[in-house]
Amino acid sequence: MMKQKCTIAVCSAVVAVALLLMALVPKASADAIGGHFVLPAQSASGSASTADLVDINSASKEQLDALPGIGAAYSQKIIDNRPYKAKTDLVHKKVIPQATYNKISKLIIAKQPTK
Repeated sequence: MMKQKCTIAVCSAVVAVALLLMALVPKASADAIGGHFVLPAQSASGSASTADLVDINSASKEQLDALPGIGAAYSQKIIDNRPYKAKTDLVHKKVIPQATYNKISKLIIAKQPTK
């Protein structure tokens, strides 16, 4: 009986740790390579490097769809409301809600055309 209680306690602890890790690990990209998910590249500050950011002024519908919380409808809405002077225009122009913007803000940029 004591062995069974210990096993249940160990299993409960393992599940608790797994749930905690799932909450802490960034959402994996939809792009799978060799059966492994690819996590977005991040700098020491926790945000994606400039080269890895999705430019909301030029990204394809597919690139926008891959962002967390952005589906077909939002990606089309982002494209239809271009150009953006700043990434915060997504919220100011009411293209996406603040909660969705919070999910993608570290993954996007609004590059300006060079003159």
